[in-house]
Parts: sequence; structure tokens; C-alpha cells
Amino acid sequence: MNDLHENGQSGEKLPPRREFLRRLALGVSGAALCGGMPESRAAAKRPPNVVVLLSDDQRFDTIHALGNREICTPTLDALCARGTAFTRAHIMGGTQAAVCVPSRAMLLTGRNLFSLEDTGNTIPESHTTMPEAFRAAGYRTCGIGKWHNGRSSYARSFTDGAHIYFGGMADHFHLATWDFDPEGKYPEKAARVREGHSSELLAEAAVDFIRKQQDDKPFFLYTAFLAPHDPRTAPPEYAAKYKGDDILVPENFLPKHPFDNGELKIRDELLAPFPRTPEAIRQHIADYYAMITHLDAQLAKVMQALDDSGQRDNTIIVFAGDNGLAVGQHGLMGKQNLYECSVRVPLILGGPGVEPNARRDTLCCLQDVFPTLCQLAGVAVPGSVEGRSLVEALKREDAQVRDHVFYAYRDVQRGVSDGRWKLIEYAVAGARTTQLFDLEKDPMEMKNLADDEAYKQHLSRLRALLRKSKEELHDPQAAGFGVM
Repeated sequence: MNDLHENGQSGEKLPPRREFLRRLALGVSGAALCGGMPESRAAAKRPPNVVVLLSDDQRFDTIHALGNREICTPTLDALCARGTAFTRAHIMGGTQAAVCVPSRAMLLTGRNLFSLEDTGNTIPESHTTMPEAFRAAGYRTCGIGKWHNGRSSYARSFTDGAHIYFGGMADHFHLATWDFDPEGKYPEKAARVREGHSSELLAEAAVDFIRKQQDDKPFFLYTAFLAPHDPRTAPPEYAAKYKGDDILVPENFLPKHPFDNGELKIRDELLAPFPRTPEAIRQHIADYYAMITHLDAQLAKVMQALDDSGQRDNTIIVFAGDNGLAVGQHGLMGKQNLYECSVRVPLILGGPGVEPNARRDTLCCLQDVFPTLCQLAGVAVPGSVEGRSLVEALKREDAQVRDHVFYAYRDVQRGVSDGRWKLIEYAVAGARTTQLFDLEKDPMEMKNLADDEAYKQHLSRLRALLRKSKEELHDPQAAGFGVM
């Protein structure tokens, strides 16, 4: 496809929709990158602010600057230009079908998957949350948007908040949220339905909070959006920018998954007909991209508020996704699997102490964000945190944070990867299936090498690593998977 950004032109006339995307990308990102940035009025006075922006169900490969030529994400592109993108960031999976619950709990507590309470539905007082740690360090903390991990943990984490949503998914145009209560009481009857798209409501609340801040103390702002989670209903002007006929079918598209992975009939998988068709998948991807581009436009408002208030240069900004999504890859639609499309997420950091326009391919996980932000801001890392700081990786391109990552989905899937080689083991209704992929040569995970004698040593090595990881992480699933 034509490159929408590089050099501002492709050498040939673009179709109207792509020309619009090219102009939008150049206009917004150019303004963000080339416009005069006010000097931070507070940089020399106090510790850096922290802004954490979290998207819902956004796959790692949905940012234009990081290689997706079909999507327009000028704000995220500008953030990549001003910061460091971790291109091999992962989640560990989930011990329940709502993968975003444990994923968010890992981000917020810095703990590993099997160290969570109640699979992440609640966060006990013994597990200090990220905003709670910053609050204890003297920060004004504000929580906006989705909080899927219990009301009591929200109440102890924040000094301020707006449009708080304690559910999972919702109608984006009729979102029922709670106003912030200093006493931490959030009864069901207190929720009110708000008019307007969820991404716009939450971004406006973040902008309002930023505009009200003074120089008396630093702030920690956590804004968790519901987009691009389905229902994928972007405002009409954004939905019109992406047409299914213009979208490429994923290289690893399949009409159906080749075997039972233990979760083929869950709600997410029923969003598209069986068998999958290229036409249906193209439209789903178009709707997905429209939601992301609309979200990107709302993130621009938050960035502009930081610029206008003079806070940008003294603010550490984190953008991340809570989990990925198949949307047609491998014959799947959801995130209840361990393929790269579901376990890899976007992760971008910018601000003081962060190298601009940098890429890092070191293996890392969402729980590593917590200790990273603490180290950058000079906040003590709570003893309950198990993640690993990424600060050395921010300083050095060759720094290694993890030599492997471990994955799990409920009691039916386990996996491990050393960055190049990846193993997934399935134990479903007595049937055992093994997949081995060479991610360097086969990044889309299309060629299973598990039965090829030429790769037997890699299979044995990764199975040993899987056993070791299960023991170290206290994985309670001791049986099954053919390697235990």
C-alpha cells in the first residue's frame, strides 16, 4: 500500500480516502512535532507528572509509525517521534475469558498473572496499585474511564476522578459512569448515562483535569478508554474513512481455526460468521481502524492540553493497550488465545529521561511499566511489585529486560517465547496439540514446526523453559499440556 507519511507523497496519485488520511496524518503530526512547544513551567520545581493512557483491545500492529500503512494514527505517530516504542511488549494472557481484567490488574499492580487476587477482579490492600504508590509519594492522582478491578481499589488509588466506569464493555454512545466520590462510595444507583462517544467523554475529562492543575504538586493521570473494544461504532465521519474493500485480508487469515483451542464459541468469536469470509473480516478491520483513528484524535486533545498548560516537557507519558485481538487472524476474532496478535500490545513512553524517536525490541510485559515509572519519577517501588524496570532499556538499545515471556489462557493453553522461538501447548478435552513457531522467519505464525525433526532441539528446550516458568510463577495448572 502507499506510504501515507514518508516524504508526504508516494510518487503517484492516491485514492480520495487515502489522500485524506495522508493529509490528516501530515497535518496533525506536523503540528505536534513542528509547532512551538511551551517550556515546562514546572520542570525545575517538582518531580515529573505522569500520564497513563490505556486503550482497550488495541493490537500491537495498529500504529502507522510502527509499520501499519493502512491506518492513520498521527497522535500516536507523534508520540513515537518524541519517545520510545517498545515493539515486543506483551501481556501474560489471562486466567479468565475477560482477558482485560487480569491484564489491567498486572499493569496496575506490577504483579505476574498467577500472583493476582481473584484473577484480577479485585486488588487487595496488600497489592499496592500504581496510582496508590504515586499518591503516597505526594502526587495528586486522577482516575478516568474504565476500572475493571474492584471499587475499593479505585477508591484508595485516587484523589480525583471523572466518568468512572466499573464495567467491561458498553454502548460507546450511552456510557453509564460514576462521578468521583471522595468517600469512595459507588452504589449502582449513582451511575448516570452520558451522551456522546465514550472516547470523547473520557478525553474531555482528562483535558479538564490537566487544565485545572497548578504548580503546587505533581499529578498522576490515568485515563482508560473503552475503544477500540466492540461494539466498533466510531462516529460516522470516522467510520466513512475506512472501507472494507480497501483493507487487506491478514496474511494468516483462515476460514476457521485448524483445531479446538478450548475457546472457539465464546462471545468474541461469534462476532463474525462461521466459516470466516474475507469480506466480513475486511469490514471488521475497517471498523476497528475507524475506532482507533477516532481514539487517536481524542488523544491529540490530551497532548494539546499538556502543551497549552506548559506541562508537556515535565510529563512522562505512557500509551499502552490492555491486550490484542485476532480480528480474522488464524480464523479467530477475539483475544482468548496466545498468538502474537493477542498477547502483544502497543507500549510507548515519552517525556523526561526517555530517548526520542527510539525503538526497543527487548522482551517486556505490561507489569514492567509500574517499576519503570517509579524509577523515572523517583518514587519508591512497593514491595508487592514483581515487574522489571525498563529504565536500562530506555538508556541502552542492547539492554535485555527479560530473556523469555510466559503465556497462559485459562486451563487450556500455555506458551513461552524467547523472542525468536515460540511454543504453544494446548490441552482440550483430553486432546493435546503443540505448536512451534520461528518468529524471525514466520512472524505471522503460519508454519507449525512442532513435528519437524529438524527443530526437535528447540521444541525440547522450550518445553523445559515452559516447565521452569510454570514452577517459578506458581502456575496452579500442573497437569496437561503434554510436558508436565
